[in-house]
Amino acid sequence: MARPRRQTQRRETGVKGARILVVESRYYDDIANMLLRGARRVLKEAQTEFSVVTVPGALEIPPAIIIAMNAAHNNEEPAYDGVVALGCVIRGETSHYDIVAGESARAIMELSSALGLPIGNGILTVDTDAQAKARARPTGADKGGGAARAALSLVRLKRQLLGRGKR
Repeated sequence: MARPRRQTQRRETGVKGARILVVESRYYDDIANMLLRGARRVLKEAQTEFSVVTVPGALEIPPAIIIAMNAAHNNEEPAYDGVVALGCVIRGETSHYDIVAGESARAIMELSSALGLPIGNGILTVDTDAQAKARARPTGADKGGGAARAALSLVRLKRQLLGRGKR
């Protein structure tokens, strides 16, 4: 089996002051803690402002993104510049895994494309608890940090293309 590539650790530039929403599923608390720890580290190092919203499972992440975006708009707050989605789906004995994994990923891609919203997808889809922990651990594959880096890279691209540059 191929060993997962470790993303290079680099300082995120061009995203200082970005407003990031982190939506985390707490279905597996220990894994969620690791994913969140990795994402927080990257977002703090990049000097972003971020808020964390918690939902029960991966299927609740896309609607939570919409609810938070609408709430910010309705409260006349600045919109979020990007989103980090964190969660875990572990294969079980039923087909529920396929539905949750596929539909959460599909909905995140649709939201990102329709809204032009940078979203880093850190929802793990794995066969075992051990695989999830190896991918979530900040000293391992650090998929929480990777999702934050992905969102920040898209925020940076959006700023560059819209001429906003560095804040």
